Amino acid sequence: MSDPRPSNRRAARTPTIARHGRLKRSSAFATMAKLIGAALAVILVSAAGVAGIATVSLASAAQPSVHLANEKALGKIPSIGAIDGGVNLLLVGSDSRKGQDPVFGAEDETGDLNDVTMLMHISQDHSNVTVVSFPRDMFVPIPSCPDPSGGTFDSMTRQKINTTLTYGGLPCTVLTVEKLTGLTIPFAAEIQFGGVIEMSNAVGGVPVCVADKIEDEYTGTFLDPGEHTLSGMAALQFLRTRHGVGDGSDLTRISNQQVFLSSLVRTIKSADTLSNPVKLYSLAKAALGNMTLSDSLSNMDRVVSIALALKDIDLGKIVFVQYPTGSTEGGVIPRVDAADALNAALLADQPIALSGTTGGSVTDPNAPAATQAPAATDATAAPDPAATSATDAVLPSDVSGQTAGQYTCSKGRTLDDQ
Repeated sequence: MSDPRPSNRRAARTPTIARHGRLKRSSAFATMAKLIGAALAVILVSAAGVAGIATVSLASAAQPSVHLANEKALGKIPSIGAIDGGVNLLLVGSDSRKGQDPVFGAEDETGDLNDVTMLMHISQDHSNVTVVSFPRDMFVPIPSCPDPSGGTFDSMTRQKINTTLTYGGLPCTVLTVEKLTGLTIPFAAEIQFGGVIEMSNAVGGVPVCVADKIEDEYTGTFLDPGEHTLSGMAALQFLRTRHGVGDGSDLTRISNQQVFLSSLVRTIKSADTLSNPVKLYSLAKAALGNMTLSDSLSNMDRVVSIALALKDIDLGKIVFVQYPTGSTEGGVIPRVDAADALNAALLADQPIALSGTTGGSVTDPNAPAATQAPAATDATAAPDPAATSATDAVLPSDVSGQTAGQYTCSKGRTLDDQ
């Protein structure tokens, strides 16, 4: 097949929905689809409450489902109760403008690229969760994928993972991550960024900690040190910012987003949110209305059964991990030894323990004492080794990430450093 790599584009600075200048890849705005974490948190952590509120309405809000290439019949839809065994679910964020508000740009302005690819693994005994973020510019082999118009696309030995949605839609992204990790992934969901603002509003905002001043004129994000409760456009812009955090790279932006997502999970699992049917209903409907689900997720009872497997998991056992990579010309490539260790732990269904840093964020000095990790020598917050157990798979130190129970602050970057 022809190589539909995204064309190089230089983003212009616009007053409302700007895209990152100087980027030569697809619009960094699509990273906001990281708020699939919001869909994950509500639909897959709190959906039991949602189902009792408005199952019929929520189901009708969902978009048509798609069939995965290796999807098999999963048997009878479970009654309301936790799903049996473990779950592998791929969450994909698309940067397509198709069907989105014109404020995001013309429909043909971008391709259909999965600039966000996250794998959620729930253990067989429902005691832990690992959420793996795959950097958008990581070169990987892409297997032969079904052509949505019929037939198949040829396999490729080396392409960026964020082109898989272009090659063969959601099923192709699933096949690629299956090949990369060795896991079987029967569940998948794709989200566009149209529901980001609505979802962050529905949860009532997310408190985030900023350690150093964030200044980013490309996204209009200017935050002083301290705690900020972000919702709507402010939340979206915070997740978009790349120039304003860390070293300005896409990898440190993942760490910044994990600060937000960890706080989001804590917010969703708080007593106030779980007991507020209006918040739960609003957030779930916003998420479902902006998601394309695999056939395996098109039934609300199955979604609820996955949610019930998650709702009692301790925050310290919900681990956000960045797939380990090293630099190469034009992008990044997997660090083989570290990636093999992560894949092996997932395949063995072992709990994940981190021995490295968060990848850019720092310890929140105002966090509850029991959650604080020791300060790391490189000014990043390292997970506490004392929190590991004998059954945990302790990953190499070049695997970065944090738990949902770990309170961290975004390390800002001012205009003078850009």
